[in-house]
Amino acid sequence: MQLNKQFGPNPNHPYPLHHYGRLCFLKNIVKNPNIIVGDYTYYDDFENPENFEKNVRYHFDFIGDRLIIGKFCAIASDVTFIMNGGNHSLENFTTYPFWIFGEGWEKVTPSADDSKGNTVIENDVWIGYKATIMPGVRIGNGAVIAAHAVVTRNVEPYTIVGGNPAEPIRKRFSDEVISILQKLCWWDWDIDKITENLEILCSNNLDSLKQLQ
Repeated sequence: MQLNKQFGPNPNHPYPLHHYGRLCFLKNIVKNPNIIVGDYTYYDDFENPENFEKNVRYHFDFIGDRLIIGKFCAIASDVTFIMNGGNHSLENFTTYPFWIFGEGWEKVTPSADDSKGNTVIENDVWIGYKATIMPGVRIGNGAVIAAHAVVTRNVEPYTIVGGNPAEPIRKRFSDEVISILQKLCWWDWDIDKITENLEILCSNNLDSLKQLQ
């Protein structure tokens, strides 16, 4: 009896490309429990993909915020995530973080409500070279972040943004197509179904896409 073939690369393999050690399936590389990454999301680094966690800055255990990245994302070299530990209060008379040093200064420790929350990258997101993602930002499914962009606020699904601060450049598709893709959530299908429908997913044939609904 012939066993069923596993389509596509093994998502649990750290380095899915033979003879190429700069690209990794990221979930197999990260060690910090507060960084959560979905299947098939990859990171490509010009030097060593195990540098990824060095690019997640000010990510302190005592704050507890998480970086959550969905499935099938593509993250270019030197993308930086600034986490809540890099924030300083702008409402107080001083921005100096006295509380982190203790020794009696902990009496002015800010409440958890001052945190901007988790940073969330949804699914099928492409983040370009040297982009910077600020704390608490949510980047929607299918979005594209241009190289060197500084993302300071949420990005709508299937929107291309660029600049500093990043601003919308255009939507990738019409509202109708975006609505269909959001409902399909193809990244949650089993891998056999994804493989079966690759010709549609890797096209811009709207009639074929509608047949998947």
